[in-house]
Amino acid sequence: MRIIQIIDSLDIGGAEKMAVNYANSLAQKTEFSGLVATRKEGSLKAQIAPDVNYFFLNRKSKIDFAATMRLKKFCKSNKVEFVQAHSSSFFSAFLLKLVMPSIKIIWHDHNGLSEFSNARKSFALKLTSFFYFGIIVVNYKLKYWAEKELYCKNVIYLPNFTKLQDKDKRETSLFGTEHKKILCLANLRFQKNHFLLIEVAIKLKSSHPEWSFHLVGKDFEDEYSSKVKKAISENNLENNVFIYGSKSDTQNIISQADITILTSKSEGLPVALLEYGMNRKPVISTKVGEIPFIIKNDESGFIVENYDADGFYSRLVQIIEDELKRDTIAEGLFTFVIKNHSENSVVEDFMNWVNKN
Repeated sequence: MRIIQIIDSLDIGGAEKMAVNYANSLAQKTEFSGLVATRKEGSLKAQIAPDVNYFFLNRKSKIDFAATMRLKKFCKSNKVEFVQAHSSSFFSAFLLKLVMPSIKIIWHDHNGLSEFSNARKSFALKLTSFFYFGIIVVNYKLKYWAEKELYCKNVIYLPNFTKLQDKDKRETSLFGTEHKKILCLANLRFQKNHFLLIEVAIKLKSSHPEWSFHLVGKDFEDEYSSKVKKAISENNLENNVFIYGSKSDTQNIISQADITILTSKSEGLPVALLEYGMNRKPVISTKVGEIPFIIKNDESGFIVENYDADGFYSRLVQIIEDELKRDTIAEGLFTFVIKNHSENSVVEDFMNWVNKN
C-alpha cells in the first residue's frame, strides 16, 4: 500500500493529531506513507516521524488549480494509490481525483458535532461521495449519518487511537496550587461548552477555592472566545480559571494535572480523552458522542448528563476528596484505552478493511 494523509492544517486538534498518527503508524507497515498539509502548517509538524514523506501544499483558496497540480505531481512521483482525507480536506482530495482518476479516496470523518448531525451541511460531501473508495467514522452516530446521507456505502467505524510521545517538550507550566489542578484539553469552540466549566468553577470556588481549572486549546479569538473570557472576568475567576491557547507539549501539560475533564455538548471520539487515559489521569466528562462507550461510572471515570453543572460539580468534589477513587478510575481508563484504542489494533483493522475492499 502507498498512501498519504491529507489535512488542512497542522494546528493542534483531534483530526490533525489523527492524520499525524496514521501517517506515522503506516510508515512502519506500508511501502510508502506521506502527509500533506494543504493550507497551513503548525505545531504538529514537529511530531511527524522522519520516515513519513511530508509535503506542504500551500493552497491559497478553496479551488486552487496550481495547488491541485502540485499535489498530483507529488502523488505521481511517489506512486500514491490511496488518499486518506481528514475532515474538510475531502474537497482537496476530490479535486485531485478529477485530474488523477486512478487515485482512491478514503474520507475520514472526525466531526465533533455528531450530536447535531441532522443540521449538517452535506451538499458538497454528498456530491463528492460518489467518488470515494470508502469512509471512516469515529463514532456510530456518524456511521448512521454517512450510510443514510452519502452515496458511498463502504463505511467503517474505527476508533481513534493515541500513543505517548517519546520526546515530549517541556514548555508549559500550569499556574495555580500544586496538586490541585484540573485540566480541560479542548479548543475554544462552542461545542466544547466551556460555559459549563465556568458554572462548575463558580461552585468549586466557594467550596474548594485552592483548586484551579486550566483550559488548553486553540483560541480563535472570536465571539465565543470573547464570551468565555468575559464570563471568567464577570465571575471573578481570574485566579481560578486560566487560558493558555494552543500548546504542543501535550503530554507535559497532562502530567501536571491532577484531574482531567471534558464539558462538551457534542463530540466524536475526543483524542484528548484517550490522552488522559494513556497518562493515567482521572476523568469526568459529559455524556456525548462515543464517550459513554469509553467511560464507565466508578470504573474508568465519571460521566455526567449534558449541561448538568450540579452533577458535574458533585462528581468533581467526590474525586477531589477521595484520592484513592482518583487512582482507581485513572487505572481503569488506562487499561481500557490500552486494550481498545491501541495503535496496532486500529491500524491493523484499517489495513484489513482496505485490502478486503
